Amino acid sequence: MFCKITDQLDRIVELAELPQRIISLVPSQTELLVDLGLKDRLVGITRFCIHPSGLTDEITVVGGTKKVVAERLYELQPDLIICNKEENTPEIVEMCDQIAPVYVSDVNDLDQAAEMINDLGVLTGTSFKAKSLSRKLKMSFNNFSKLDQKKVLYLIWQDPFMVVGENTFINDIISRSGLVNAAADKGRYPELTMEEIIKLQPDLIFLSSEPYPFKEEHKQRFEEAFRLAPPMHPVKPNVDPKILVVDGEMFSWYGSRLLKTTDYLDELRAQIN
Repeated sequence: MFCKITDQLDRIVELAELPQRIISLVPSQTELLVDLGLKDRLVGITRFCIHPSGLTDEITVVGGTKKVVAERLYELQPDLIICNKEENTPEIVEMCDQIAPVYVSDVNDLDQAAEMINDLGVLTGTSFKAKSLSRKLKMSFNNFSKLDQKKVLYLIWQDPFMVVGENTFINDIISRSGLVNAAADKGRYPELTMEEIIKLQPDLIFLSSEPYPFKEEHKQRFEEAFRLAPPMHPVKPNVDPKILVVDGEMFSWYGSRLLKTTDYLDELRAQIN
């Protein structure tokens, strides 16, 4: 027996030998595996595994995060498959269980991200690198000078508008940045109308680059809505929020990309101020 651990869904993962053929169905964890020096052991990834650049040209693509080609999984003969509770479906995990040992992550905050990184280190025989990486990312947040406590709405979709709420990894990053999530009490991923967004009176609106690819032109819709909205109070006018298109990977990728997040937040500080 090489190792036996419990994944983040309390499932037992047993490996008889050090895995040599790994499939990752989670883009942020694919990048992590490469940064742990495991690129040569990756045999299958998703089309969304875009970091490092060019990886999808070198490694077999088995599908997306919500739909994979079962035949490709079988043909690759993996000895370890990496999944995530939120990014992959229960059906995908169940199918993978029939093929090879499966580690399922469930990451809703920075501590769970560090736990996942350490778990993958144990499973792949890279514990030293993994523990070093998780310590570095925790230190980067501990030493980070927080932003002013402005109220922010973080949008991940439009038509309908969907924002990030409580018990999500993005919410944890928002909180650690010093900002206040205006939708923190409305569930995990609440859908809001434009009227409800305006009533929350956010100081900031972050339009994420993923999963919906918000771009600069989408800002106009919000700017116009706030400009035309009637005052909520006979004296106090509507807040005129600052609207920014933000790099969603810096808020939602819970692997080694986190090492770049605090530097990115410092860049955002300059734009906010």
